[in-house]
Amino acid sequence: MATALAESIRIVLIGIRNAGKSSLMNNLFEKDISIISSTPGTTTDPVTRQMEMGALGAVAVTDTAGLDDEGDLGKMRVLKTLESSTSSSINIFVTPIDSAPTEAEIEIFKKLVINNNEVPFICVLTHSDKIENNKKLELVAPAPKVKVNNITGEGSLELRELLIRQKEKITVEISPVEGLVTEGDLVVLVTPIDLAAPKGRLIMPQVQTIRDLLDKDCASLVVKERELFPFYNNLINKPKLVITDSQVFHKVAADIPEDQLLTSFSILFARKKGDLEEFIRGIVNLKNTPEGVKILVMESCSHHRQADDIGTVKIPRLFRQLVQPNVEFEFTRTLPSDEELEQYYMVIHCAGCMINRGKMMDRLERIRNKGVFITNYGLFLGWINGLLPRALEPFEDLYEEYREAFE
Repeated sequence: MATALAESIRIVLIGIRNAGKSSLMNNLFEKDISIISSTPGTTTDPVTRQMEMGALGAVAVTDTAGLDDEGDLGKMRVLKTLESSTSSSINIFVTPIDSAPTEAEIEIFKKLVINNNEVPFICVLTHSDKIENNKKLELVAPAPKVKVNNITGEGSLELRELLIRQKEKITVEISPVEGLVTEGDLVVLVTPIDLAAPKGRLIMPQVQTIRDLLDKDCASLVVKERELFPFYNNLINKPKLVITDSQVFHKVAADIPEDQLLTSFSILFARKKGDLEEFIRGIVNLKNTPEGVKILVMESCSHHRQADDIGTVKIPRLFRQLVQPNVEFEFTRTLPSDEELEQYYMVIHCAGCMINRGKMMDRLERIRNKGVFITNYGLFLGWINGLLPRALEPFEDLYEEYREAFE
């Protein structure tokens, strides 16, 4: 089974049209992936492919449209390129070695330099078989760089080695149970199998949590919510932690002792992908929700919505019953524009298991900058079921912060 895109090192090719990005993509993978043409704007939508790259492990490389694309459609392509770059672990500035830098390239390069502390970047000088332009060499002088021949692929191996050397500069997401367990611990995972569960498999947060527990030399007991009570009470030693699907929070809490540490997969991923403290601030402001405001429910992936879908059905129903009846809900899988964001009081986001931390943090920053509160499915359901701050007990600092906020 391939590594999930959200867990792969993301490498994004950035440059103007006809810089040689698609040729570079094909040379990296040693096969035709992107369409190559001398016509500017051949690559329209981002194209992503995965591969293993030595010490970097699983990487996902994205070929993008040129940042100098023109017209209304071109502007939309540029926005897609910029969106891809927000989730990048390493940016590759692709530029032809034989031409003077354009204004767009100079602007791109400056932004990459400014953001270098957060997202490392390297420069690839394409068309290395042609005569070098001195102004281009002056522009890219401060950056790690490699020359690549578009036709023969010469330089591609050097590029891979340069990418691998960026490993120490990459900010890696924490694992789901990082800091919560130690070797030899037992953890009980409660995973409902209902209409929303994918046929024949578990959902991504459950799979990743099980793998993380194995990597940490822990044992996991996986049960459905109906089987939790008998299995839990047959255990000789109490588990270190119980992790549940947020939708069965209330039943799980009723079936285990009050002193048993409890949290949810969604809360684990709120910490892994985003800013758990920011999500808690959103919960604190739930009780102040004014009448008539708009609430945006946001998901990060596409899936077939069932009759009792958590995002479009359960959360709005519970919100109206227990928070504020007179509100308007809207639903999205893509982040609205900054102007559109201003109309919302709060965003309730899914666990974000299908995107990486970089993309989630970009969303959080844009939402926060517009004065909009944001929280997470798991925290909302924990609060609604009266399980906060209990579900935060495994995170001691945040547990105390939450208690102080509500005192």
